[in-house]
Amino acid sequence: MAGSELTLPAAPARAPEYGHDALVVCDNVVRIYQAEGIEVQALQGLDLLVAEGEMIAIVGASGSGKSTLLQVLAGVDAPTAGRAVVAGNDLGDLGRAERVRYRRHVVGFVRQQTARNLVPYLTASQVVDLPQTIAGVRKAERATRTTELLEAVGVAHCADRRPDQMSGGEQQRVAICVALANRPRVLLADEPTGELDSETAQEVFDALRTANRDLGATVVVVTHDAAVSGQVARTVAIRDGRTSSEVLRSGEEGVGVAEEYAVMDRAGRVQVPREFREALELTARVRLALAADHVEIRSDRPAADPSTGEPR
Repeated sequence: MAGSELTLPAAPARAPEYGHDALVVCDNVVRIYQAEGIEVQALQGLDLLVAEGEMIAIVGASGSGKSTLLQVLAGVDAPTAGRAVVAGNDLGDLGRAERVRYRRHVVGFVRQQTARNLVPYLTASQVVDLPQTIAGVRKAERATRTTELLEAVGVAHCADRRPDQMSGGEQQRVAICVALANRPRVLLADEPTGELDSETAQEVFDALRTANRDLGATVVVVTHDAAVSGQVARTVAIRDGRTSSEVLRSGEEGVGVAEEYAVMDRAGRVQVPREFREALELTARVRLALAADHVEIRSDRPAADPSTGEPR
């Protein structure tokens, strides 16, 4: 196989049962949109499985597709192709009324901009009560739920304060309460600490953990900060609209080895990560070798003689 072109056969179609036991399933999800007359493929066949009860972080550089993914999972955008399913809801097949029900009861959403999460003229108690009122929850139950949520994330003292009377961190924790008001299965948070200092950001992450561990929500946090991997059990990285790597934490302190994935298009072309190319000085041509269960990619430069360091 040495000297052959870097072209691999297309991956076989997944079996229908792929992700059958996961709460969130993204199977080869594609999202294409128009921006100033230009077609942009924000997601290029992204795969993701999230089990019920998990708290995961999705990291990636600006433009990698992570926020687009969250918009799809939130029911704001529909996938252009592929399959996205959350709690049994196929997001590509929802009608208008079904989409409203989905966004009202199945998912909660926290945005980076605190001003977009709250209502300027409503107090914390009133804004947490609002989605419950819209959903038709009885008054006594609403009051109990509102108090429970504000106390759980440490902002009970903000119950009668409007947003301009709260700090940024308090606003985001109230926003988490709003997102949890109708007991959603999944809580989505898009850069929830992007406007906060490190100490305040920690308070917000503590609130997200409370939502996950104590209030029963599966939590998916999108961030550009790779350091957030220390806050969650699993970190998934996205590059160019596709899953590129995953890190599992082992225990409270250790971090498992990251498994790196290459992005492969429908023609079988593979995008080898830049750090890999630089480490092995891979340039325009590479050498391939087919093994029993993998493909080896090597530099086309002559191997060095270990005794002299010179090319053989």
